Amino acid sequence: MLTVDVLIPVYRPGKELEELLDRLERQSRPIGKIILMNTEEACFPQELTGRYENVTVHHLTKAQFDHGGTRDAGIRKSSADIIVCMTQDAVPADRHLIRRLLEAFEDPEVGAAYARQLPKKGCNEVEKYTRSFNYPEESRIKSSEDLKTLGVKTFFCSNVCAAWRRRTYLELGGFERKTIFNEDMILAGKLVQAGGKIAYCAEARVVHSHDYSALEQFRRYFDLAVSQTMHPEVFAGISSESEGMHLVKKTAGHVLQIKKPWLILRVVTQNAGKLLGYRLGRCYRSLPKQVIRLCTMNRSFWEGPDKI
Repeated sequence: MLTVDVLIPVYRPGKELEELLDRLERQSRPIGKIILMNTEEACFPQELTGRYENVTVHHLTKAQFDHGGTRDAGIRKSSADIIVCMTQDAVPADRHLIRRLLEAFEDPEVGAAYARQLPKKGCNEVEKYTRSFNYPEESRIKSSEDLKTLGVKTFFCSNVCAAWRRRTYLELGGFERKTIFNEDMILAGKLVQAGGKIAYCAEARVVHSHDYSALEQFRRYFDLAVSQTMHPEVFAGISSESEGMHLVKKTAGHVLQIKKPWLILRVVTQNAGKLLGYRLGRCYRSLPKQVIRLCTMNRSFWEGPDKI
């Protein structure tokens, strides 16, 4: 039987983390260790220390945190067959999340598997539809054969809740130690290029969504484009924007279908923010430092004289 640990980077954790840990404790498939990589020890609630037998907490400073490097350090603290990466704001929808993810690894060619993300209660209609578009009801296995039809979406794999076969992870070198974010897709791309497979497990479900403004979408997609531009060995020659336009058309059609045409404005502004941010991020090397710091969602990535 495959062994499994869970890794969660945390920062200023609150009630959501408690709910996440409680639900992981009640999973139908037993978990070995839950590894918390906590940024800033002073921000970690003392009441959580020692409350869970299988939870270990490792503290780091804000300057030490990195989306890829911190997760890589956590994975290397585990000896389990499978490591499930999660974020502190995603909670299992039921008791079978871990079991469903592990079922994907019955195929020896599957190196990663990610869960379906369901919108939170009260989530806005546009974000709700986006979740259903990116995380449909049907499971599927993705490989290099899908590149012609799916493009960059072949590499899609979200560390909001994604399981990684540890042996394969180490063979591929793990997550980038220094990355603005998007460490999951970078490694997933390398996995596919090496002949591996990625499983999307619709039956494995977490509750997770965001209500980003158009400006936040701009900054997020700026960083996404930066990460792709920094890794041409994975993303060069693979279309990204066509999938985005497909989502815009589908979302606009959806809000008209549900008779909420006023939401078209939100669809337009949100996606204009994404497109502008993405195109600026693609040419970040020619932008002044001050402009980059205004555009990015992750300013700490650029700190230091050698970062830009």
